[in-house]
Amino acid sequence: MELWLVRHGETQWNREGRLLGWTDLPLTPEGEAQAKALRERLPPLPAHSSDLRRALRTAELAGFAPQATPSLREIHFGLLEGALWEGLDPVHKEALLRFQGFRPPGGETLEDFQERVFRFLEELREPSLLFTHGGVVRAVLRALGEDGLVPPGGVVVVDWPHRVLELDRGKGGG
Repeated sequence: MELWLVRHGETQWNREGRLLGWTDLPLTPEGEAQAKALRERLPPLPAHSSDLRRALRTAELAGFAPQATPSLREIHFGLLEGALWEGLDPVHKEALLRFQGFRPPGGETLEDFQERVFRFLEELREPSLLFTHGGVVRAVLRALGEDGLVPPGGVVVVDWPHRVLELDRGKGGG
């Protein structure tokens, strides 16, 4: 089944290199521009979104009225929420880079996060747009044998659960 995974536009914490999970930050002006630029790229499919405002606003600015769900939220970083990547404990940094064994204090384990996301994907019955977060996109890519980071406002198209069809690596991002 074809799924279009759309990472929300830029937030201030993305720009600063901070871990951003469940903190509900708005888009920056650049993030709003990234979202508006999606209008010409996305097909007219049913849309679902994380219930966090950065994802919902991205969908709205891209011309969609999605069904909101907490299942598409980013991983909950717990006590690490807002931490700068540069100052992160090497144990946590390595686990995030490997995307294995990450257990943030007071947050959600990587395994629980992936179970939440994949359960939602398995319940979908039609091709869809999913307005979501970098961690969700990376989890899907890894499940399909790819890995990579998608910049804010980036899009990945997959044939779930078989293969990646299109991967937007962009020009960087956070």
